[in-house]
Amino acid sequence: MLSDFFSSGIIEFTKVYLAVFYSIVAAFYTYRVVSKQRKSGKPLVFSGKLFCQTWWNHIVFRFFRISIWMVCLFRLFYPNIDNYLGMLNILELSPVIGLVLLTTGFLSTALIHCSLGKEWRSGIDPSGPTKVITSGAYQFSRNPMFVCIAVAQLGFFLAMPSVFSLLCLTIGLYTLNSQALEEEIHLSQKFPIEYAAYVAKVRRWV
Repeated sequence: MLSDFFSSGIIEFTKVYLAVFYSIVAAFYTYRVVSKQRKSGKPLVFSGKLFCQTWWNHIVFRFFRISIWMVCLFRLFYPNIDNYLGMLNILELSPVIGLVLLTTGFLSTALIHCSLGKEWRSGIDPSGPTKVITSGAYQFSRNPMFVCIAVAQLGFFLAMPSVFSLLCLTIGLYTLNSQALEEEIHLSQKFPIEYAAYVAKVRRWV
C-alpha cells in the first residue's frame, strides 16, 4: 500500500518536473540565442544548405525537441495521453534515476555552452571556428556537449519510459553521432594539422 502510494507520488512529481524542466530548457536556449545574436549582430545558428545532412540533423532535433516539450505539457492536463505513448514498466526507481541524469545532462550542457563564450555556435559556421578548443571539458572528449545531451536523452527515457521516449532516444543518439561526424569533417578541413593532433589524443566520445 505504502509502496503504491510512493510510486504514484513519484509518477505525479515526474510529470510536473518534466513539464517545467522542458519549459525552462526552451526558455534558456531561446534567450541565449536571441541575446547573443543581438550582441554580436551575427547569426549563431547554422543548419546548413537545404536538404544536406546537417540540415536534416537540425530539422530532426527541432522536431523531437518540440514534440517532447509538448507531450510533457499535455500529460499534465490530459493524463490519458499516456495510453498513446506506449508506456513501459521497468525499474520502480527509474523515474528518479532519469530525472537525475536529465538534470545533470542539461546543467553540464549549459555549463559547456556558456564556457565557449563567443566561440559557441549551433551547427557548422562556414567561417568558423577561429581555433580548435582543447581545454576544459574538451580535454576529455571531442564532443563533450553532445555527450551531456546524450545523458539527458537517456534520462528522459528513464524518467518517462515509453515507446515514444525510446524512439526519441534512438533517433536522438543517431542524430548526435551524425552531427558529430559532419563537424569533425569541417574541423579537419579548417585545421588539418591541429585537429589531427587533437584527434590522436582525445576520444570522440568518452
